[in-house]
Amino acid sequence: MALRDFRRDNITKPIFTWAKGVMPPISETERSAIDAGTVWWDGEIFTGNPHWKTLLEMKPAALSPDEKAFLDGPTRELCAMVDDWKLNWEDRDLPPEAWDFMRKNKFFGMIIPKEYGGLGFSNTAHSEVVRLLSTVSVVAGVTVMVPNSLGPGELLVEFGTQDQRDHWLPRLADGREIPCFGLTSPDAGSDAAAMKDEGIVEFGQFEGKKVLGIRLNFEKRYITLGPVATVMGLAFKLRDPENHLGGGEERGITVALLPTSTPGVRHGDRHVPLFTHFQNGPLYGEDVFIPLEWILGGPERIGQGWKMLMTALAAGRGISLPSQSAASAAACARATGAYARVRRQFNVPIGMFEGIQVPLAEICANAYLIDAARRATVAALDEGHKPSVISAIMKYHATERMRRSVEHAMDIHGGKGIIEGPKNYLASAYRSVPIGITVEGANILTRNLMIFGQGAIRSHPHMLDELLALSDEDKQEGLEAFDRSFWSHVGHSIKNSGRAFLRGWSGGLIGPAPVDAAMAPHWRQLSRYSAAFALLADLSLLTLGGALKRKEMISARLGDILSEIYLLAAALKRFEDEGRHEEDRPIVDYLMITGSERIADAFEGVLQNLPARWASVVVRLLAFPGGFARRAPADRLVSRLAEMLMVPGAQRDRLTVDVYLGEGREGHPMRDLEEAFELAVASEPAEKKMREAKIRDVEEALAKGAITAEDAALLKRAREAHDRVVAVDAFPMEEVSPISKQHREPPAKKQKKTPARRSETREAAE
Repeated sequence: MALRDFRRDNITKPIFTWAKGVMPPISETERSAIDAGTVWWDGEIFTGNPHWKTLLEMKPAALSPDEKAFLDGPTRELCAMVDDWKLNWEDRDLPPEAWDFMRKNKFFGMIIPKEYGGLGFSNTAHSEVVRLLSTVSVVAGVTVMVPNSLGPGELLVEFGTQDQRDHWLPRLADGREIPCFGLTSPDAGSDAAAMKDEGIVEFGQFEGKKVLGIRLNFEKRYITLGPVATVMGLAFKLRDPENHLGGGEERGITVALLPTSTPGVRHGDRHVPLFTHFQNGPLYGEDVFIPLEWILGGPERIGQGWKMLMTALAAGRGISLPSQSAASAAACARATGAYARVRRQFNVPIGMFEGIQVPLAEICANAYLIDAARRATVAALDEGHKPSVISAIMKYHATERMRRSVEHAMDIHGGKGIIEGPKNYLASAYRSVPIGITVEGANILTRNLMIFGQGAIRSHPHMLDELLALSDEDKQEGLEAFDRSFWSHVGHSIKNSGRAFLRGWSGGLIGPAPVDAAMAPHWRQLSRYSAAFALLADLSLLTLGGALKRKEMISARLGDILSEIYLLAAALKRFEDEGRHEEDRPIVDYLMITGSERIADAFEGVLQNLPARWASVVVRLLAFPGGFARRAPADRLVSRLAEMLMVPGAQRDRLTVDVYLGEGREGHPMRDLEEAFELAVASEPAEKKMREAKIRDVEEALAKGAITAEDAALLKRAREAHDRVVAVDAFPMEEVSPISKQHREPPAKKQKKTPARRSETREAAE
């Protein structure tokens, strides 16, 4: 006891005083974001010594029989109802029968508990339904995703009063009410604290009675489902200038639930997000008076709006956009592998060219990785975790890797991919990429400020306790708490230094790996990276303090290391969960090689730019004494991954599971592509005979006996299917542009005037 008091008063106190001066206070918005959600595997990585066995023992994401029946039944029926070309270029909306079908089958109530008339589905089911729908139409996926993600339904389940749940949830479940959520405004995007939407506590008339309520004025934009919403969740700043509620004037961000038919509420015109026609538009409110009971969760939830939103986002951001990204990545893998096998140039499939195999291999790896991380994340959500940092990792990295896959797919398809029309199965995904990059926290913000910025505080085993101690208004209590947490932090750092040294100097050979797990060397490398990351994170926080907030490039690179460790661990877990398919081993090897390169780049970037050069030297000496071993995937490995997408079978189906392939839709481009792919594979032996005979014409080859009649029939079918697939759309000029006919009509001939005789000219002049 005496030694602890001596340490506190003579060693800790000066450090405490210094730290209070250099560490900025935590803002209310930051505190709400930090308090929202839970710490999960991000916390394990920050320890520098993750318990991989715990991750492997977590049950894989799985559907119940009812959920599986819904995915295979109503969800696929809905897919067959949607013509994405007609939706975006003609109707500008989902067809009425699709809206009716979604209401009837409770697509808008998947997460609402059964006791309120919803389906009561798991997070896994929510994710799988959105994923499947998004492979046929981004619009369909978004329309189902939003009511089940960040919106009134989820917030009511989590925070609503019993009366609010009883009233609204049954109506939301059966589609009588269409919800939206109003958060973004012209002045407040990522910076919610800047919103000018305001509510004033005052007395007013409601249903013929004078009651204490809130007078609202707001302008919201980018609101998905806003144009058709009948009820909106509204975030606003609440003020009580006359102190009716007894809590002062500024009451903070608050959320209310109000019908859009409320007097003063007005729907704006529709936004058109990059010609992707899901319902989206502004909502306005002018002198809207609502009773206090309309505050979500009741008056006792005043000022808790931002925390409520961040808590919901901690879960929703791990489901919605990662599911859509997994859909696009899988669809690109399925379609591009098939097209690379079907499309021929120089008399061979284009997928045989090594230049095509390089991007095709990355498409294959991205499909495996995004879905692996998505499954691990939704499994954690189903266990009750709400990992805000992991959700931010998923939002950023799933959408960025999806972007890469779509771009590579477009490159490989060439002209086929850029010509719009019903035959184009890529353009819609390509157009919508920036939408996923932008919404639910723009990617630039997420990478530079959120992943490590929040993770360093929320996920670090000691940092939050230290910051709270520094913020304590009672200096003595703060000093006591800081003394405990600071010296625990010191012990943690010493242990991590030892781990980083042993794992670094052994090249990762000493790092722990799960017992009986396959690919032990990969697990050991992740253990090495985790220890090095924890050491570097501590030294960055120590040397930069509050300035780390402004060192966004350093923060972003630290976030990249944290993210890559999680994503690679998810890939290794998927390999174990699926039964260690040996044919998938090359994918995991490829991911570990490319992931290690990204980690090395991020480490190098931090170490080169860390202002405290001594800290950089310490990390290099302890964790990377031999520098960074850099290597790229071998050419043979790249070719193997590319071939996986060009060969039919169980592996290709497993990599691209639950992609809508045009079932029930005659003439669907994906259906035509699958047929052409199967025929291309089946006719390959006959094509080989013709190449060996140096004959290109089928009839000539048949006449000369190079192929059989059966070969000829198969080749004709394959080439007809090939022609259907490589064909692109063309439209009448007047259909494309009402004024374009001018280019095909000859100009009107001018009447040639006969020159007047000189005498006539003089007479006219006179």
